[in-house]
Amino acid sequence: MDITPALLLLLTLGFCCPGICGQSLEIKVRSPKDMSQLRMGQRLELQCGTDKHSGAFWIRQDSTGSLHFIVFISSTSRATFQGNQKTSTHFEARREGGFYHLVVKSFTPQDEGKYFCMTNFNQMLYFSPGQLAFLPATTTVAPTTCDPTSQSAITEDLSLRTPGPERRMQEDLDFFCHIFIWIPLAGACLLLLIALLVTIMLCQQTRRRRCRCKR
Repeated sequence: MDITPALLLLLTLGFCCPGICGQSLEIKVRSPKDMSQLRMGQRLELQCGTDKHSGAFWIRQDSTGSLHFIVFISSTSRATFQGNQKTSTHFEARREGGFYHLVVKSFTPQDEGKYFCMTNFNQMLYFSPGQLAFLPATTTVAPTTCDPTSQSAITEDLSLRTPGPERRMQEDLDFFCHIFIWIPLAGACLLLLIALLVTIMLCQQTRRRRCRCKR
């Protein structure tokens, strides 16, 4: 049965609920050399180093705090992109030794955000510190007479490019964890109720048989 990468991610978040370990993975930028000089259409390559050979997820958090699944790389270097696709026209992914590589072939404003690497090992979720990837803010040369309206527009544009708070990601993780805690508990309660009803019915049938035998 095929499992989509998004479902794999949710299952991983569910398994992580007994304990979440942060900053146990190391993430590095391989190119460009200076992230402040990131340009439109440039190739961005990130690598995540870990000694746990259980595969790794790459996830991007945009400026609004929403999480976007990119790819899952297995321990055998098999990549599964969004939509259960084996290849992507926009991303490359591979495993080399203890490093999981993610490549954005041509960086665009839609790729801006904070990149995370995650892995699931022994029902524990380990994740890397976030790596910011943003294009330099574009500013226009102001005329000699400063216009308050234009200055406020530039300030608003800069504020839109600032990354969202890390608290939003933690809230999203907590939301997924709550889902995968309460759904199994509800299912277990339902199974116990069914088992109780079956036991009561069997006991009643046994009593009836004993009564018939005495007569």
